[in-house]
Amino acid sequence: MAGVADRAFRELCTSYGAAYVISEMVSSKGLTMQDKKSKELLFLSEKERPAGAQIFGDNPEIMAQAAIKTMDFKPEFIDINMGCPAPKIAGNGGGSALLKNPPLISEIVESVVKASPVPVTVKIRIGWDTDTVNAVEVAKRIEAAGASALTVHGRTRTQMYAPPVYLDEIAKVKQAVSIPVIGNGDIIDGKSAKRMLDETGVDFLMIGRGALGRPWIFENVNAYLENSETLPEPPIEERMRVMQEHIKLICEYKGERVGMREARKHAAWYIKGIRGAAAFRQEVGTLSTMEELHSLAQRIIACGD
Repeated sequence: MAGVADRAFRELCTSYGAAYVISEMVSSKGLTMQDKKSKELLFLSEKERPAGAQIFGDNPEIMAQAAIKTMDFKPEFIDINMGCPAPKIAGNGGGSALLKNPPLISEIVESVVKASPVPVTVKIRIGWDTDTVNAVEVAKRIEAAGASALTVHGRTRTQMYAPPVYLDEIAKVKQAVSIPVIGNGDIIDGKSAKRMLDETGVDFLMIGRGALGRPWIFENVNAYLENSETLPEPPIEERMRVMQEHIKLICEYKGERVGMREARKHAAWYIKGIRGAAAFRQEVGTLSTMEELHSLAQRIIACGD
């Protein structure tokens, strides 16, 4: 999740039981051109491992070169993003746009696998639109090209994040290949996680947007899958404590000026659904210091009491 799944967020998710994390996606072209921002995005700390480096692009040779460059950050694996629906990515031939060109997908995966000393995984959607659902064909090509695992988001690109998630299409992919398949899409709690597993037969789960403002989702899902235990949502005091811990880490890694700008969207997710959230949302959009954040958290706690 570009602009969201940074080091601070990944470390927090790992502390709550995420089995592994993946970096924000990085342009293969930018990485091979020694782009400073790309290198910053790929930094992986010891607190978040095992972790993968995610790259995107549409040129097999450049993607292979980028895979080699990622080794500077010692990822446990490389993930190729072929599912991002954002116009900035797909509009330039990367991400989910590759689903319209299966032969190119084969070339890219084969090139990256040959160049990489670590396992390569790929993330896709089920197709570009409902008229061109081709996840099974694409999955078979990805497996044949040497990928070690495959993540399938159960939507088309044109859906973006609108319902439904087509679990039956993920199930078809699982049945069509022998490499591990990871299910993704609208996993928001233990019940939805179990439904994904039961209805698709996937080997693992990937949680993305379900963790926004709720990094404890991994702990909740693990408890449900292991013991059929439904953990309660944390009380407001705990939610505000985690929010402040999260944003403090962002500021520590990026500086307060940049960190507090990025913190605003995270704070909005943390307060979603609590009493008085609508009134506090405007204030969240102007946060500029940790002191302001602490003051806001205290007032939110008081409002909820």
